[in-house]
Amino acid sequence: MSMALELLAATGNAHKVDEMRAILAPAGVRLLSARDVGGLPEVDEDGATFRDNAIKKACAIAAATGRRVIADDSGLEVVALDGAPGVRSARYAGEGGNDGRNVAKLLAALDGRSDRRARFVCVVAVAGPDGLVGTAEGEVRGRIGDQPRGQGGFGYDPVFIPDGYEQTFAELPAGIKNSMSHRGRALAAALAQGLLRGQAG
Repeated sequence: MSMALELLAATGNAHKVDEMRAILAPAGVRLLSARDVGGLPEVDEDGATFRDNAIKKACAIAAATGRRVIADDSGLEVVALDGAPGVRSARYAGEGGNDGRNVAKLLAALDGRSDRRARFVCVVAVAGPDGLVGTAEGEVRGRIGDQPRGQGGFGYDPVFIPDGYEQTFAELPAGIKNSMSHRGRALAAALAQGLLRGQAG
């Protein structure tokens, strides 16, 4: 009997771990959280791109823990804001910025703008103690609503309306969101590329 592949998620964000678990569980991947291993070392996310940050997190935490690690870096890019908030999505309203303040700043920046096109981007990186295994990317396009709606999701989900829908990510059922989200697509690409296969541990 083959053992389920075990990966450590390089994030302290419990919402993100829950979302990744829901997406990866059907593929037989067991995802460990920071809490499962007694915490993770801090990694300074100072990369210029999502890919830089994902690789840095995956490699640093794999080296520190001796485990196979999956890291993701993701964010929102808004056309009218020249791609902002981008890699600074989680810190858009300042260091230690929270979801509510980030969303409020975004809506203020778009006040009066007719072009509200945006995309969520996610890059996942998989690394083992010996270094990087590979990366995969996913994106979902949509637009920014006029005000937050919905109780689900996290981050910018209450104001992001994916193309083809009238509901925000925070209003859509988690299963529908995960089937098309940037993170869902990046993880599906990682699975398709075989990045999550191989030795557990």
